[in-house]
Amino acid sequence: MRKEVGTSLYAGFLFTVLGLTAWATGQPFVFPSLGPSAFMLAFERRADRRRGYRVVASHGIGGVAGLAAYVVLASGIVITEPTTAFSSEGLRLAVSATVSVVATSWGMIAVDAVHAPACATTLIVSLGLLSTPAQVGIMMVSVVGLVVIHTGVLVGDGHPVYRGSG
Repeated sequence: MRKEVGTSLYAGFLFTVLGLTAWATGQPFVFPSLGPSAFMLAFERRADRRRGYRVVASHGIGGVAGLAAYVVLASGIVITEPTTAFSSEGLRLAVSATVSVVATSWGMIAVDAVHAPACATTLIVSLGLLSTPAQVGIMMVSVVGLVVIHTGVLVGDGHPVYRGSG
């Protein structure tokens, strides 16, 4: 029970500053794929020190790949509602999403920065939900903020060791 409570509260703590920043600015400092990243940092707090690099690099790759795919293949289309069956818009979004996932997966493996939530980041961007360079930049500031909060405040031996965990 201690691990469940500690992990949950710590994931919430990691999100607090970002949530307040999003609220205060009206900008996307909180977005869906950041939640799994916060959970993974909270759940495996004593993991190797390269985790921060992997989180930041993977989301960066996802953001760039998603933006490139969106600009080239689906610019101006947003998947906020279902598209008409067999529409060109639906096809363009599907291809944009596919290309972005392929590019993100390749990039993460190529630079040894595998972090699965980045595939959600690339979809958020390539499907037009947060698809401007400024929005991708804000997303990256948020990811870096999450990692800085994690590594700068509570990483390493400051975390409790739960029974059954390393």
